Amino acid sequence: MLTQDTFFLSVRELGDAIRTRKISPVELTEGYLERCRTIGAKLNAIAALTPELALSQAKQAEAEIKAGHYRGPLHGVPYAVKDLVAVKGYPTTWGAPPYAHQQFDYNATLIERLNEAGAVLLAKAAMIELAGGLGYSGGEASLTGPARNPWNPDCWTCGSSSGSGAMVSAGLAPWALGSDTRGSILCPSAWCNVTGMRPSFGRVSRYGSMAISQSLDKLGPMARSAEDCALVLNVIGGHDPKDHDSVSAHSRKFVFAETDPKNGKPLRIGRLTNMFVHSDADGEKAVDAACEVYQKAGCTVERCEFPDGPYEEVQGLIGGMESANAFTELIDSGRCKELKDPVGRINGYISKQYSSSDYLHAQQIRTMLMRRADALFDRYDVVVALSQPGVATPLPTAATRDSSRPAASRTAASRGNRSSHEPDGVSSLCGWPAVGVPCGFNAKKLPFGMQIMGRGLDDAGVLRAARLYQQHTDWHKQHPVV
Repeated sequence: MLTQDTFFLSVRELGDAIRTRKISPVELTEGYLERCRTIGAKLNAIAALTPELALSQAKQAEAEIKAGHYRGPLHGVPYAVKDLVAVKGYPTTWGAPPYAHQQFDYNATLIERLNEAGAVLLAKAAMIELAGGLGYSGGEASLTGPARNPWNPDCWTCGSSSGSGAMVSAGLAPWALGSDTRGSILCPSAWCNVTGMRPSFGRVSRYGSMAISQSLDKLGPMARSAEDCALVLNVIGGHDPKDHDSVSAHSRKFVFAETDPKNGKPLRIGRLTNMFVHSDADGEKAVDAACEVYQKAGCTVERCEFPDGPYEEVQGLIGGMESANAFTELIDSGRCKELKDPVGRINGYISKQYSSSDYLHAQQIRTMLMRRADALFDRYDVVVALSQPGVATPLPTAATRDSSRPAASRTAASRGNRSSHEPDGVSSLCGWPAVGVPCGFNAKKLPFGMQIMGRGLDDAGVLRAARLYQQHTDWHKQHPVV
């Protein structure tokens, strides 16, 4: 019989129970679907359920495992996918009113890979419209309404993978797929107390997913633990000829075994000290405490600074120009007026004023900045920082909505001067892999997250560091009462 705790088990734990036939994939899927219908509706976490598909896949998994045909750790395990990924025969709305009835007649590459692994698709998770590609003011910029944080429903989950964060946090799915162009996996992971991974650029195929920024977009898992993220990446990662930015078949491959904390030499960790102009003091203390955990586990930890440079500005310019190109039809047709957020309705027109020369100059500066930042990993295996400057923010009410500040202004305001940086902006621009792990709570029981970043294509290295931390802490095992 399934209990409340069952729905908060990890992918590894559920997979083992399914393999040994202690848990029925069908019963588990039915249980998650019921939670999605009830709790999910209260949190605005779900764009669409896929119950017919889910139950069909669960019944197939149960029959195959009973017959001795076990496909691996995801076989029979339910999941959700952000609603910018194509699933044949189901709506893929991109979270935006202009695409509310959009469907595709094919599956994205990663959906095909998860089908081959025997995973069970429960739902399309809610998201910020166009994943924030044309900008937005806050959590209300979504076709399904603002996603509510399971730790405090009056607060937001962060975006743009807002529904994915809420679903995993609330026990509506053991893991979900998110996308990240600049923090859209890492911010919801921090605010919802889940473990989220943004893989290296090109590690996971984007074929069949909505494009925002061709040189910045990544897809990755949000789950209960770093081990879970590694199990998922082992399935969805790898070269795909349908995605021209996919890592080469001859590039450094992701090897799950290399994420085992027992493998390799003791980690050299850099604790970044120049992230954010203003950050929560208790959050910074939580990261310092995490560094002490690493030291006790045999790692070396040094305080260090991220090299100076206009990383966030360049990331913003490139992202804005590529997004305007991705949504050319929406902008030129005037259908931007159908978007829910006032920033999104006008931002595309602003970004289209940049020239091809501006774009080329930004990419040239990007190359220089990436080379400068990469030198950090000559000294350290990974670098760590607070994921977000603070905890989950309240959703606006009727009284506060008009005075809320647009998200588009956050970067300039939070930096204040060029000697400070935001980990999402710098690591995304550089194409680095990053894992966000829970690392504590404030006095109001809202979670903090720590971001662990590594050199490009060293996805196994950041997962190894995250798994080591989670071997010695239990923040990731705590979940809200919903």
